[in-house]
Amino acid sequence: MRVTVIGAGTMGAGIAHVCAAAGHDVSIRDIEPNVVMDAIDTITNRLSAGVERGYLTAAEKEQAVDDLDGTTDLDSALEGADLVIEAVPEDLELKRETFADTEDHVDEETIIATNTSSMSVSSIAAALKHPERSVGLHFFNPPHKMGLIEVVLADQTDEETADRAEEFVDGLGKEPVVVTDTPGFASSRLGVALGVEAMRMVENGVASVEDIDAAMELGYNHPVGPLELTDRVGLDVRLDICEYLHEELGDRFEPPEILREKVEKGDTGKKVGRGFYVWEGGEPKDVADDEDYDIEDVI
Repeated sequence: MRVTVIGAGTMGAGIAHVCAAAGHDVSIRDIEPNVVMDAIDTITNRLSAGVERGYLTAAEKEQAVDDLDGTTDLDSALEGADLVIEAVPEDLELKRETFADTEDHVDEETIIATNTSSMSVSSIAAALKHPERSVGLHFFNPPHKMGLIEVVLADQTDEETADRAEEFVDGLGKEPVVVTDTPGFASSRLGVALGVEAMRMVENGVASVEDIDAAMELGYNHPVGPLELTDRVGLDVRLDICEYLHEELGDRFEPPEILREKVEKGDTGKKVGRGFYVWEGGEPKDVADDEDYDIEDVI
């Protein structure tokens, strides 16, 4: 297939990587040339690392790189696209605008998908003249390591689009989980609920950040705890999702004060080196020293 990814940030680059590694012809587009170049470099480096670890051959890596291109031009990015996946920031109007612009440049058979992690796919799809071709494809970060993709059916999604979306996910070597278009879908709703409760436990002095995470890692076999995961996702991203779910589903998703305060201070997690943890070299090195919520002072 010819796959176009709109948005070359963290998720866009990851999605393009997975699609190229699966043998698709991929174009990744962003409005910023340096962002596109960084994405291509990141994908190439990750493919090389995949060769070193035995996940793909050197020939497969070279083919994937050959089948990958980056651009700032929407026309060339969308030319001949069978599937378009938008991975722009979590802003409803921006996503709707991206959908509408995309539809003006593709065939009627082209599937137009959104990677939103929580927003209404039906609302995004309403920007299309042919919304039946729309679907949610919610990849998880980092896409090349995570085995799940949520296939989110908008109210308008027709059966053919749903079937093609599932087949596409299967072809990536991922597991499709089909959900209806409800706030937070399945994964974000459950993940945010756990993260919010973990933050409230820190606020209430129930346990330390490290111990709360350890409880879920060792007690429930989670690969990382809810607070480390929040850092990896981005506290600002999680705050946006919390506010949306709070509005849609009620007070149980009201953002904790500690989350608001950290975002206000700019402590948004791994990407800036500080959130609930202090990060170095892409890994958490220590718990962030937050005077307002120092567990030793609370206990």
